[in-house]
Amino acid sequence: MKALDLIELLTLAALWGASFLFMRLGAAEFGPVALSALRVGLATLVLLPLLFWRGQAAVLRAHWRTIAFVGVVNSALPFVLFSIAALAINAGLSSIFNATAPLWGALIAWFWLGDRLTRARVAGLALGFAGVLWLAWDTASFKPGEHGVSAAVAIAACLGATLCYGFAANYTKRQLSGVASLAVATGSQLAATLALALPALWWWPATVPSTTAWASVAGLALLCTAVAYLLYFRLIDRLGAARAITVTFLLPVFGSAWGAIFLGERLTPAMLFGCAVILLGTALTTGVLRWPVRQPD
Repeated sequence: MKALDLIELLTLAALWGASFLFMRLGAAEFGPVALSALRVGLATLVLLPLLFWRGQAAVLRAHWRTIAFVGVVNSALPFVLFSIAALAINAGLSSIFNATAPLWGALIAWFWLGDRLTRARVAGLALGFAGVLWLAWDTASFKPGEHGVSAAVAIAACLGATLCYGFAANYTKRQLSGVASLAVATGSQLAATLALALPALWWWPATVPSTTAWASVAGLALLCTAVAYLLYFRLIDRLGAARAITVTFLLPVFGSAWGAIFLGERLTPAMLFGCAVILLGTALTTGVLRWPVRQPD
């Protein structure tokens, strides 16, 4: 991996790690759907002028159906699901569950694209999902919390979102390889905006949200979506889906750090253990950590 790719990967992890903080700050006041719609809508307003300035509108028109599908699966659905989770569990825990995206990506690549599952990858999948079960067992509660969402529902929402990410990464690499990252990022956010527009009007908050909630929307839209998705699709194009999605290794670090610094959240021993198991499984699944090979005598 080149130095520029590594810098972009770290920047992307920091930005996406911050998204869990912003969702915690804005989801309760805006609601998950309205928050997600504003996130993608404002990001679209930022990206569209750049698209026309770079002369890539024709690229978007040529691939609009495929890009629109990516927008729904990779933005609209997971953003709403993670915003639902933000109503019940903290930013650090959401970011840890987000690290399961490569596990889903590997399973989908095996089932759909015929990728070979080696012993190391099978062991990684088993370990990763064992870590998920550990965390779910430790934190899941079916009792609705302050905002009407239980921890069990929040965990299911996180896993549903990462399943979307795993599918979208493979789909993007298969169907949009070589397509300009700006066109994919802009088109996907535009499609997500159109998909969420009417539901957002239906679920628009009755009370005017606070300045903090609006600031969280701005952070989500500008930093965690517009800038982050430009970086993400560039990385998929240059490194491939499997390596680009390893950004999720770093998200628990940044997600937990931002939550601790700005919200006073605390990492429990159970969360640390579950996170370590998930990351170990993800490392084996994606090939970042190699299975030891016995040398012949």
